[in-house]
Amino acid sequence: MAKEIKLDANGKRKFGIRDSIAYAAGDLGCNMSFALKGTMALFWTQVMGMSAWYSLLLIIVQVWDAINDPLIGSMIDADRRKYKRNKFLQYIFVGSIGLIVGGACCFLPFPAAPVWAKFIIFIAGYVVWDAFYTIANVPYGSLLSLISNDPADRASLSAWRSIGSMVGNMLPMVILPFLIYNEDESLNGNMVFVAALVMGVLGFICFQFMIKNTEIRVDVETKVNEDQPKFNVWKALGNFVKNRPAVGATLAAMGMFIGMQGAATAVSVTFQIYFKNTEISGIVQLFAMIPILVFTPLARKMVTKYGKKELAVVGSIASIIGGLGLFVITPNNIGLDLLLYVLCQLVYSLGLGIYSTVSWAMMGDAIDYNEWKTGKREEGVVYSLHSFFRKLAQGVGPAVALIIMQGMGYVNNAVDPETGAAFIDVTKLSWEFAIELRTLVAILFLASAVMQFIGLGLIYNLDKKTLAKMNADLGRDVEADDVLTYTTAEDNDNLA
Repeated sequence: MAKEIKLDANGKRKFGIRDSIAYAAGDLGCNMSFALKGTMALFWTQVMGMSAWYSLLLIIVQVWDAINDPLIGSMIDADRRKYKRNKFLQYIFVGSIGLIVGGACCFLPFPAAPVWAKFIIFIAGYVVWDAFYTIANVPYGSLLSLISNDPADRASLSAWRSIGSMVGNMLPMVILPFLIYNEDESLNGNMVFVAALVMGVLGFICFQFMIKNTEIRVDVETKVNEDQPKFNVWKALGNFVKNRPAVGATLAAMGMFIGMQGAATAVSVTFQIYFKNTEISGIVQLFAMIPILVFTPLARKMVTKYGKKELAVVGSIASIIGGLGLFVITPNNIGLDLLLYVLCQLVYSLGLGIYSTVSWAMMGDAIDYNEWKTGKREEGVVYSLHSFFRKLAQGVGPAVALIIMQGMGYVNNAVDPETGAAFIDVTKLSWEFAIELRTLVAILFLASAVMQFIGLGLIYNLDKKTLAKMNADLGRDVEADDVLTYTTAEDNDNLA
């Protein structure tokens, strides 16, 4: 006998654990595709031999990435067609199919292709992947407010989204190093391509589970205000610069991305040639997430007691301490050095986790600050510019790190005898380069932490006392219910 489905007053299935698990599956699907982005630099330098051009290409596509989100977001918002289930679910379905193709296109293994062809393959592949990722990810975020309008339900969806994102990040992190590297620690381009296809399919399955089990309970029609003044980018940028909390929070976020994503490639190569153990790299990164998992349940109470800015500043100081500790290097005792590296990563990631937990809530306060000072909220402007600079930093960080690595000797040093294509053979990189690279990792992590401290401690000015006054003046009775961040796939990728 089939189990009876309980309905609410509007004839919809009552909200329950099924909704939360389905929503978590959506971010799991996003991460199945996003997880391989960290391997892109290794693939295009070590397999495709694009070490001299990759930095420039990366900045180009990341500028597109920053512009792409508001463009596709506006397109989805402007869509007034009627769909059988829901507009957002339909876009997610299309995006989930495109991610299978787009993800694989980023890793087409044609090392013998001429340089101009590699340019086209990289830019076209990334643009296709990024477009479909946005088509799936943007409406996915919007779904939370349509599944239920109950605050408790939304809190549950947010928490489960974080779980889905975390699991989706952990699985590839641990499993991929066992699949995509050869026995000599070099990258296997063909296996990276296969992994991209498999992860695209797994992501598609996760999205289909979410679509099938998602119940839309809130019917909201977005109407366009024809009398609304046209958007002025220069005026918006001017207002943003005057918003001190928004600038501080954005600088801190840029520091996180420039340091962490910039360090990602250097860390991967460090495990290839310094620690000479790529398989353990994912486990080390997973271990570094323990402090984040421990702290997250405590965030609400700690923010209520100490304040968001105060807690975030402490987090940035912890990251600075962890970054400084990474400079303690023992190249004659790799086992000891790996232990020191892991311990410092634990301290660093604890600080980063503390900041990340309150980062989006701090941006919410920055929007309130704009209203407090000018009488205008301008949510879209503040969030879109914040997102633009975050995305820009995601390209600048890896590009700067690669330029530095190339100056140190990370350039084409081998030629494939069969195809004649030049590439980077990590087994031929010197031990001196490995030690310098290990130092570069410490520099990048420390620079990231210092930028966060400057943004949070010196520029962001909404401490607990000031925040209370602002909320009182705005007539808001704010408790700690808005302190937890809705983390994105990008955020969790950086926490890793």
